[in-house]
Amino acid sequence: MAVERLRALGIEAEFCAGEPSELMEAWSGFDDVIVIDAVVTGAPVGAVHVWDAQHPLRYGKPAGSTHGLGVAEAIELARALDSLPARLRVYGIEGQRFGIESEVSPEVERAVEEVVSRIAREIAASQREK
Repeated sequence: MAVERLRALGIEAEFCAGEPSELMEAWSGFDDVIVIDAVVTGAPVGAVHVWDAQHPLRYGKPAGSTHGLGVAEAIELARALDSLPARLRVYGIEGQRFGIESEVSPEVERAVEEVVSRIAREIAASQREK
């Protein structure tokens, strides 16, 4: 959902299922990476969290992970292997329903739009600084 919206704005975006090796491969060679993930922290559905991955993440595993591992584990593995991008931010969107056929709640839809807008502004500001 977020990937399509970012691509529609001309922003390079890739979908990854959250498998640590897949994520590490996706961000390999990039100095500045943004990850969007569904999270469960106990905050209200649709809440947006932002973490700087230079510091350990403090949220649970994404509920949709089929491997029991996810973004937090990928970041910690990359940290241990000294292969984190120089800058890595994680936008976590508080989820509610994680079944394969589950509809996305209106709160999560709004949060996705907010995150896409924030990322677009961040990238635009970064490009102006160059």
